[in-house]
Amino acid sequence: MRIIIPPPSSWPLRATINPSPSPLIASVSSPRTVTSAMINSSTGSGGTFTTLKEKVVLEREVKKSKFIAIAGPISDEQSALSFLSQVKDPRATHNCWAYKVGGQFRSNDDGEPSGTAGKPIYSAIESSGIDRVMVVVIRYFGGIKLGTGGLVRAYGGVVAECLRSSPTCIVKSRVPMGIEISYDLLGVLYHQLQSFQVEDIKQDYDTGKDSTTMVTFRVDYDKVDDLEEAIRANCARDISIYKR
Repeated sequence: MRIIIPPPSSWPLRATINPSPSPLIASVSSPRTVTSAMINSSTGSGGTFTTLKEKVVLEREVKKSKFIAIAGPISDEQSALSFLSQVKDPRATHNCWAYKVGGQFRSNDDGEPSGTAGKPIYSAIESSGIDRVMVVVIRYFGGIKLGTGGLVRAYGGVVAECLRSSPTCIVKSRVPMGIEISYDLLGVLYHQLQSFQVEDIKQDYDTGKDSTTMVTFRVDYDKVDDLEEAIRANCARDISIYKR
C-alpha cells in the first residue's frame, strides 16, 4: 500500500476576507492581497488565524517627531526581512520594527533606548490578535526628546492605531487526507468530496490490492470530522482513512 500525502509545507490555505473596519484612519499603500503562497502553514498550529489583507501606512506627529507605521502581511522571517528592506528609510532617524509569525517573533529598537521601540511595537501586534504580520515604524526626530515613557507610548500607540484601522482576512488551513477505497464506491466517495468542497483530489491505483485505489485530497480543518463521518456512513464503516 502506498499513501500519497503532500508535505506540510505544500498544504494550501484558504483566505476569507473580513469587511474592512469603518472607516480607515490609515491610508492604504501598495495593496497586496494575501494568498496561500504567502502563508507557510508549518509555522503555526493549524486552524485559523487573522492577518492583514494588505500593506497599510499610518502617519502621526508627536512633539514634532514624525512617526510612520508601515504594516504588512508576511509568511516567515525571510519575508519579514525582505519587507523591512523595502519600506525602511535610511535617511530617517530610526527604523524600528517587530514581527510575529505564529509563536515566532523578533523586534529591534534601531538605536532608540532599549525596550522603548521594538518591544511596544510587538506588544501592540500581540494585543491586536493579528498574526503573520510585520510593522516598521520610521521616526524622523523633531528636536524634542520624548523620554523613555514618551517613546513607548508613541511607538506602541501609532502601531495600535494602525492595526486597529487595517483591513484583515481570516486564513483557514486545509488538512491532507487519504482514503483507500474499492472501485465500486468511487462514485459515492466523489459525491461526498464534492459536497465538502475538497481540493487537490488525486488517485493512486498502485495500492497492492485488487480493485482498490487510494484517493488523496485536502479539506478545511474544521470539516475533517464531519467529512470522515459522512464517508463512513455512505461508503463503509471500516473504510481506511488517513489524515495528518
